[in-house]
Amino acid sequence: MIVKSIRQNPIRKPGGHFLIPTFFLLLCVAAPIFAADKYLEASQTGGIALLAPPPAPDSTEQAADLASARAVFHGRTADEETRARKDASLTLFNFTPAIGEFFQPGKLPKLEQFYQDLKPEIKEAITIPKNHWKRKRPYEIDSALLLGKPEPSFSYPSGHSAVGTIQSLLLAEIFPEKREAILAIGRNIGWDRVIIGKHFPTDVSAGRVLGQAIFRELMKSPAFQQNLAEAKAEVQAMRQIQLDKLEETKVSQ
Repeated sequence: MIVKSIRQNPIRKPGGHFLIPTFFLLLCVAAPIFAADKYLEASQTGGIALLAPPPAPDSTEQAADLASARAVFHGRTADEETRARKDASLTLFNFTPAIGEFFQPGKLPKLEQFYQDLKPEIKEAITIPKNHWKRKRPYEIDSALLLGKPEPSFSYPSGHSAVGTIQSLLLAEIFPEKREAILAIGRNIGWDRVIIGKHFPTDVSAGRVLGQAIFRELMKSPAFQQNLAEAKAEVQAMRQIQLDKLEETKVSQ
């Protein structure tokens, strides 16, 4: 070991003082830079190899994709737009309608922290293919599709679609009895991006594929599995408390 060698054979400075090698200091400073991701290795998130390229600019496929984006955008209802704007926040609590009103911020701190720890790795896995293909967003091609503020990242694959897929798969593991309703919301999070002109339909499809692939790799991580188990236990404990309170109410009546 490098550290052991240095301790056993320190460099003596003239005058009897020991000098810690500059290399060792640099190693200590650089260590966090080279630290492995908590759940994923960089090689596990290869969206470029996984996904097919988006339609080429000026191709008939691109024209069809744009026509579909226009049709969805201009055909949106007020309720769809409201939902899409809400879903854009990408909070886990977009899934409260499927899980139940008890699923609120601050109620499950371990689960919330678990997801916060996941976010940087998820973001990196999505950003790499976006920056590779550099696809323009629909409103950059047709300004009539601009709704709200422009977004700084590229269009393909849809990050919201990927994240919504990952969120839904994660929550479906924790609330398996609500699985279908949870997955439906995750799917809508992606499609809502077409509704408000932020993405092409093909962006959304690619985001779903990437999200499933990322989640599959996460499930292989022992650290992920451990934290997932802790989140499940937290939910079970909260439910038991709710049941105990319900029983106490029945007895008192």
